[in-house]
Amino acid sequence: MHALTCPICNALSGFVNQRCPECGTTVGVHLPSRSLLVASEEGVDVDGRRWVRCSNWDTTGCNWLTLAEVDDSSIGLRGRCFPGSLVRRHPDADDTIALEKLTSTSRDMRMLIYQLVDLGLPVEPFWRTDGGLAFDLLSSQTTGQQVLIGHANGVITIDLAESLDAYRERLRVDLGEPYRTMLGHFRHEVGHYYEHILVETGDGATEYLDKCREIFGDERASYADAIDRHYKYGAPRDWRKSYISEYATMHPWEDFAECFAHYLHITGTIDTARESGLMLESDQVRFTMNRDIVPLESYADEPIERLLYDWKWLSMMFNRVNAAMGRRPLYPFEIPQPVVRKLGFVHRVIRESAKRSTAVDPLVDTPAPA
Repeated sequence: MHALTCPICNALSGFVNQRCPECGTTVGVHLPSRSLLVASEEGVDVDGRRWVRCSNWDTTGCNWLTLAEVDDSSIGLRGRCFPGSLVRRHPDADDTIALEKLTSTSRDMRMLIYQLVDLGLPVEPFWRTDGGLAFDLLSSQTTGQQVLIGHANGVITIDLAESLDAYRERLRVDLGEPYRTMLGHFRHEVGHYYEHILVETGDGATEYLDKCREIFGDERASYADAIDRHYKYGAPRDWRKSYISEYATMHPWEDFAECFAHYLHITGTIDTARESGLMLESDQVRFTMNRDIVPLESYADEPIERLLYDWKWLSMMFNRVNAAMGRRPLYPFEIPQPVVRKLGFVHRVIRESAKRSTAVDPLVDTPAPA
């Protein structure tokens, strides 16, 4: 992710801090400029428009700014920042345990929205368009009712209990997953959303759908049957030859969503490395490298192979760092050639969709990508 810096002292302030850790200035995320601004109680003027603190500033620790003029309670905004306005359902005010977990989950959701907008993907809110993006952030821990993480008609449902490390780790082990995080859930489920609006029904559907079926399989196959088969028999023994994960083998929809999530994992981490000034010099490492690895500011016009080559060496370095700390690999996955092709398709859909996008969201106020 971007290295957001304090507008006063230029220190790295981080993505979730409301105050600069160096000089103590109150700061807020201004999405149109992808930067932090001084977030006084009165707000700040940017190009003749006033930006104020999100109404969740004190309740969930949101550090985003929103346009002061966008406060129409008839559409459920009530001074919320753009990511906050996408939350359709959340725990009741008296459910203090669940609300505590909502804070960390909301941070991951904001990180997701930041990345989607930064990639130029359309983020159409549910309150403006039927089937638009929405989040139901609920807790199975406090309600006693099962909360199924998933996506349906633009609505992404997340179980806040997954924010508990012990609970999430138990599920990770039980399900045989090498990686399970809340941000990972968000990225996977939003993959379902974008497959629907960009590949199956969007402007590029005619161009993309047949190709998607060729690469991932026919999504019209029974999903219910696929679930039963997967949990009864598991993944094929040779799944590593063609899939990024065991879960991806279940159904073409899950294969696409898993690849979409990994594309966000990879691009987000490479962007973080670049913003930190990280590069690998081939004449400095103690092993053979074909060339220096210098992360690019954008891979939009590069083939997927360039992105994945850089990622191969960066992820190897990150995994070695984790091993040195006695931790599991940061990226415990292998990318076989069939998955390279799948990620290439995701890369194409995202980058071409971003170039086609001309809408400017009134809440985000982000210029259309060049």
